Amino acid sequence: MTDRTESAVRLVILLAIGVMAGAAAFTHVHDLSVAHGQPDWIGWANAVAVELMAIYLGLELRARRRAGRPVGLVGSLLVAFALLSLAVQVAEAEPSVWGWTMAAVPSLAFLALVKVVLSNAPATPSTLEPDQPPVDWYEVPEQVPADPEPERLAEPVPPAAPAPAVVSAPAVVLPPRGVVQSNRPHVVGIIR
Repeated sequence: MTDRTESAVRLVILLAIGVMAGAAAFTHVHDLSVAHGQPDWIGWANAVAVELMAIYLGLELRARRRAGRPVGLVGSLLVAFALLSLAVQVAEAEPSVWGWTMAAVPSLAFLALVKVVLSNAPATPSTLEPDQPPVDWYEVPEQVPADPEPERLAEPVPPAAPAPAVVSAPAVVLPPRGVVQSNRPHVVGIIR
């Protein structure tokens, strides 16, 4: 099986499970809402809010990880909405161990697929901040020794082209003591 065929089969399976789990979850949330006094349209609104919020939070979590932003709040909300969806599935089930287990299967299968898909996020290499200097503040620039007087030749030979000027590396200037730069990592225990 080629990689392209395998990817297509995986996508079809993912979509089939997602559609079926979503249909079951939407129906259970709708039915529970209506059974507890909500109008029919609010039952569907609740279903959309609960189920799509979990999907959105999963995508937001992935985007934040790629950007290197904090994911604590989004992760907590994702767990809360997933548990709410799971609780609704179980509440609609026949009150037995098998009834609860079978009612939880669509939600658990969907959560497992979301976890697998989100864990396949490509690793992004960390990049330097644009305002970070290319050298370390404590690195001493390499000193270029001055050339001694060139030896005198018996006959002067005219240069074919003008010699390039020697450019020395710029000196690194340390900030005054006590000044913290925002683009410099803070290191504890180093004394200048």
